[in-house]
Amino acid sequence: MIQTIHTLLDPVVIIKAVGLVGVLCVIFAESGLFFGFFFPGDSLLFTAGFLASQGFISPAWLFIGAFIAAVLGDSVGYAFGKRVGPKIFTKEDSFFFNKKYIERSRRFYEKYGKKTIILARFIPIVRTFAPIVAGVGNMSYGTFILYNIVGGFLWSVGVSALGFSLGAIVPNADSYVTPLVIIIIIVSLIPPAREYMKARRKIVK
Repeated sequence: MIQTIHTLLDPVVIIKAVGLVGVLCVIFAESGLFFGFFFPGDSLLFTAGFLASQGFISPAWLFIGAFIAAVLGDSVGYAFGKRVGPKIFTKEDSFFFNKKYIERSRRFYEKYGKKTIILARFIPIVRTFAPIVAGVGNMSYGTFILYNIVGGFLWSVGVSALGFSLGAIVPNADSYVTPLVIIIIIVSLIPPAREYMKARRKIVK
């Protein structure tokens, strides 16, 4: 039973099952659809890059497709925020939506400004809601799309290229994929965990 669960959660198994199109759909959804925050974009990109190095996926289509999906996803998130406006902050919590995620992204946006669109790419949850907050905040689309393209490229191509490089240069790299994916997930969770602890300390005080 435990072995079956492990197999179902294995990113290599997942990607082989859903293929490149499935990976790109996840990247698109996590980049800008408010219900996509729980998708494992970092680990999927890294693992997809590794599988590309082993011939399971075309690296060219992966890099190009992931970049386009990331940019389009953020653009959809921006358009949604632009249309919904400030009233999103008063929206009731639901299974797919929690106001604390929007609030966390808003604080991040206030701290880093326009750079948020780039920096947020590497922070789970924040990367989903940052373009929405940018739309709510009426950032000009010209400015947004510039940062969106830069951030989308650095994240989508950078993370997948890292996985591709590992698979290409490290002997028997397949035996290291799962541990590395676990490390990536843990590292990506550090920023939101720190924000949560800060919020908790403020509540206690």
